[in-house]
Amino acid sequence: MRPVLAFLIAILPFATPAFSEGREVIGTGRLFTNDFFGDGRDRWRTGSYVYSHVRGRDAYTGTESFGDLIEYRLRAEIIAPATGPAPGDRPYVGAMSIGALTHFDMSSVQVSLGSELTAIGPQTGLSAFQESFHDAFDMPGPRFPEDQVDDAFFLSGIAAATRPYRLADNISVRPFVEGQIGAEDFVRAGADMIIGRVAQDDLLLRDVVTGQLYRGTEGDAVGLSYLIGADVASVFDSHYLPADMGYTVSDTRTRARAGVFWQMGEDVSFFYGATYLSEEFEGQTEGQVLGSLKLNFNF
Repeated sequence: MRPVLAFLIAILPFATPAFSEGREVIGTGRLFTNDFFGDGRDRWRTGSYVYSHVRGRDAYTGTESFGDLIEYRLRAEIIAPATGPAPGDRPYVGAMSIGALTHFDMSSVQVSLGSELTAIGPQTGLSAFQESFHDAFDMPGPRFPEDQVDDAFFLSGIAAATRPYRLADNISVRPFVEGQIGAEDFVRAGADMIIGRVAQDDLLLRDVVTGQLYRGTEGDAVGLSYLIGADVASVFDSHYLPADMGYTVSDTRTRARAGVFWQMGEDVSFFYGATYLSEEFEGQTEGQVLGSLKLNFNF
């Protein structure tokens, strides 16, 4: 219980009124990802959920200065082996993260800076939750949760820069670079294209697992927009694949994704995206496909 208590103490500053002073809620973003909506094989990066609470000094314009807009982000992820524990497959990982990032404009470049505290291991309760969930719906149990990585905490630093180019009113291209040091160490570069009116002027946040863009704010545009994107990362280390347990991280990872935003009205929106993830460790025989969903009703 002591590590969990330390985790709760560490997140208290994010909940204090002083940290949010001068800002009000301007949006929320969330995305649920599971391979059940992709290749359906319940393995590796099998499931995740992200919730973003966005506060700003005013409505989002894309021209904010450093500190004007803060995203408070909560994530949970389950990573599972496909067959069994080392040396043939990756270990089970339950990870929970909480973080804060500021998003601001710098000479037409959209910059994100922040940090995230991640807890892994049985202390998160995710393996117990998954076992209970599978039992309740008479599904096969998760694979080898008893061989999961040990309890630990990691503080990550996160930085990203995106340069949007508006090719037309309803077409934009968004090349980006990002890096992280902490739970996983990597640098990444890629691009996304959005075709359609929806999401062109919103604060777009990037899902850590898939790279899918999800909306932190939602404008009044109605209709469909289509998203395509890809990126490649150079990976230096991963605490989800500990070297002292015999795992070797793949030097590079690639992701390719497509999705659709559907804004049906002011309070009703939908997103579905599919993402291909390449191999992440030595011994992984192939990539995988994940599906991401967001359904929003505000009445």
